[in-house]
Formats: sequence, structure tokens, C-alpha cells
Amino acid sequence: MGYSYVEFAGFMGHSAEEIKKWLDQYGLKASGTHTGLSALTDDQLEETIAYHKAIDCRDIIIPYEKLENKADIDAFVERVSVLIPRLEKEGIRLHYHNHAHEFQKNQDGLIPEEELLKRTDILLEVDTYWAFSAGMDPVSFLKEHKDRIRVIHLKDGMGGDEGKSLGMGKAPVKEVRKTAIELGLDMVVESEGLDPTGLEEVERCINFLKEEDKQ
Repeated sequence: MGYSYVEFAGFMGHSAEEIKKWLDQYGLKASGTHTGLSALTDDQLEETIAYHKAIDCRDIIIPYEKLENKADIDAFVERVSVLIPRLEKEGIRLHYHNHAHEFQKNQDGLIPEEELLKRTDILLEVDTYWAFSAGMDPVSFLKEHKDRIRVIHLKDGMGGDEGKSLGMGKAPVKEVRKTAIELGLDMVVESEGLDPTGLEEVERCINFLKEEDKQ
């Protein structure tokens, strides 16, 4: 289809050796993984690092945390502040992937995304669709925080939980793509509709991007 990288969200019980073999077989590289804090505890961290090194992946993205109150944020800040230097020693960068709630006030009136920016050095994998869905301007956010961003999710949808293939929803996909290129950010196409299958949907997405390249 033309994709060069894939971002993993779980390995479905497959060994690192199997994953690396498939990546090599299909000429792909791992751009990152969605790996929760449960795999980054003290007793799991070394195994997680070794797995990522074995598949030649240098970016770990925490995909979701509730961050519903100050205590949640405090605990998260404390943990990632330990993880970031530990992973950096192994050549691995730590990112956080947002949904909509990180841009909205939590139970204690705090906006989680702002707290992470102020209180941590964690990189942001900006899901530009969820930012849009939360009422943010994703283009402005990318420009404002470009120093904390290395990769984004390029994604479309109808403004709520309903995702769409690129170009078939209401999100400013074209503008986001243009900005990401200008800023030198990597883009991961995330398309969750599986309409009618995942492969057919992601093929529509890259065909949309190829047409944009011709503009």
C-alpha cells in the first residue's frame, strides 16, 4: 500500500522474534508501541525494554490514563519522572497519547494535558482527532508545542466517538497533515472503523494521502 512504519498496540502473545521477522519480511519498521503503565512497572520494565530493543523500536507511548483528579495526575507525574531517564539510558523515548478528556477539566478542575506539559518532560503523541473532538484546534496545538511532539495520530471522524477514513469525516485532516510536514513530525494513520475490514480502510486512507501529495 505504501506504508513504511507500523505502530503496535499489543503483540497478541507473539514473541519479539516473531514480530521482528514479520517486520523484516514485509519491509516495515516499528514506529512505536502503545504500552500501558502495567508493562512499565519495576518488575516488568526490563522485559519491556528488551522486547522493544529486539524489534528495534525506540518509542514507547502510554496510550491512556484516567487522570480524573489531582491524585491521579500526581501519581502519573511521579511515575513518568522515574521512567523517562531510565528509558533514555536505553535509547527509548517516552510519549503520552491523548484522548479527548485530557483537554477538559477533571474532577479537581485541572486540565490533564496542561499538567503534563508543565510538570513532566514526557513527549506528546498528539491524537489530532481527539484534540479536535475536545474542541481544540489541533493545528494551533501542534505549532505551540512542537518541541514536545515527535509523532502524531492523523485521524478523522465525525466529532464524537465515530471514526472515519481520512477525508471522510469533519476533522481538519488536510491542515493537520500540512502542518505536520512543515514541522517535520511523523504521522501515524489511525483508522478504527474497520469498514468493511481494517486493511481496506487503511488502504483508503493512504490513497487519500497519495492524492493529497499530488496537490
